[in-house]
Amino acid sequence: MLNCGTAFTDADRDRWKLHGLLPAAVESMEHRADRVLAQLRACESDIARYVLLAGLLERDERLFYAALQRDLAGLMPVIYTPTVGRACEEYGHILGRARGMYLPITLRGRLREVLRNWPWPNAHFVVVTDGSRILGLGDLGANGMGIPVGKLALYTAAGGVDPALTIPITLDVGCDDPAIREDPYYSGLRRPRAPEREYLAFLDEFVAAVQDVFPDSCIQFEDFSFGHAELLLERYKEQVCCFNDDIQGTAAVALAGILAGCRAKGEAISEQRVLFLGAGGAACGIAELIAAAMKAQGASSAHARRSIRMFDEHGLLTRERTDLAPFQVPYGARTEPTDDLVSAIDDFRPTALVGVSTAGGAFNDRVLRHMARWNTRPIIMPLSNPTDHSECTALAAYEQTDGTCLFASGSPFPVLDLGGATVEPAQGNNVYIFPAIGLAVMATRADRITDEVFLRAAESLAEQVPASLLDVGVLYPDRQVLREALALIAIDVSTFIFDAGLARIDRPDDIEAHVRSLTWDPMTFTG
Repeated sequence: MLNCGTAFTDADRDRWKLHGLLPAAVESMEHRADRVLAQLRACESDIARYVLLAGLLERDERLFYAALQRDLAGLMPVIYTPTVGRACEEYGHILGRARGMYLPITLRGRLREVLRNWPWPNAHFVVVTDGSRILGLGDLGANGMGIPVGKLALYTAAGGVDPALTIPITLDVGCDDPAIREDPYYSGLRRPRAPEREYLAFLDEFVAAVQDVFPDSCIQFEDFSFGHAELLLERYKEQVCCFNDDIQGTAAVALAGILAGCRAKGEAISEQRVLFLGAGGAACGIAELIAAAMKAQGASSAHARRSIRMFDEHGLLTRERTDLAPFQVPYGARTEPTDDLVSAIDDFRPTALVGVSTAGGAFNDRVLRHMARWNTRPIIMPLSNPTDHSECTALAAYEQTDGTCLFASGSPFPVLDLGGATVEPAQGNNVYIFPAIGLAVMATRADRITDEVFLRAAESLAEQVPASLLDVGVLYPDRQVLREALALIAIDVSTFIFDAGLARIDRPDDIEAHVRSLTWDPMTFTG
């Protein structure tokens, strides 16, 4: 983490006895980063670029982040979605130095002791997965470590968080996929997942141990299974500073896209009707935050519920269905059941269609045309990833709505030429939210993260989309200005946390200066 390679000055080389161990040239970090970018351009595939960057992170962390800072928009799809999905599938085959902490359930009863093995004692950000639902790929067990590693890389590259304050963690509680367990290069426990009682006891010990060993930390839960994501959030959110990015981060990003769409149309959030394809934890988390935004504008709870419907593999969620989970029940519609998505659209006439189903291509031409039939500017948001799980492509959305849609996807799509206008489709990536939340938590030392924190983050993000992008149907800021956008969101969220009395430090005279003073820059280190 201290390595600067050929950026060490002559004075640094005297101090650290590096003369003779480096070539004579003293190079700037910018120059070194440009060399890395040239090497990446020479790679034949994104997975090759991922492996190159992973090796760089192991031996020269500052250069890794300097390269990301030089081309964050271009490298985000390499270090995170969609490439990280492929990397996780192959993680045992490409694993170099083990990055982060692996906590197998066989260490139950010793987690406080083991966490103290981490060499940096002042951790503020713990991103943890149990590998049970990696993106749309299912149970990858310990191979899921690529997710917390990638998320924390974005904390630093996009949010400016010092990497010494971050810990990626995989809780290895087994894997239920025999093909993963039997892979000769699999690095996790070769056993099925732990029974529920044993699993929850291990999670309880982990959360308590993190609070003891890293008392200033915030726990970010990532890619936990459908059955555990909601359960664990409800279990811990009132006890410790934590959040689930798949539920709350996704909700804030999706709400921000819809709020930006409202700006483009000159409408209020309370005027929207939102139909979800997918009715799991992510969908219900988004729906809850949309409902909160509507109520914040004066709508009743009943109006907010009526304005949101959900459609899953069994059809429209209705009051008559007996298979709904408790968190789905509020979104059971009082209407005739249907298993045809187009019929659901024609009956409800949604202003926004949100995909969180991982059903690739489900927003087919007929679906998109019917959205355009009922809306002058339909909001189309296929948020599933990786790319082959996206409900539709950007090109299909724009073509089937005659270029009128307000679009954002969960996965990246190439630049489009729409009638002579060049449009870079918006990607509703959680990176627009979670690094800003983390930076705000660090700036305020918040003791809890409430739903209102995510609502304010969504509002702040939506406010930053310029009219020039809204005019061409783009719902998020340009990724070229991502770092500044996240700083502004962190400032807004920090202000809210201080106003709400959630902070554990005194309010500074200048919140903006305070937040900006906490950011880390790989270019400024001198050795």
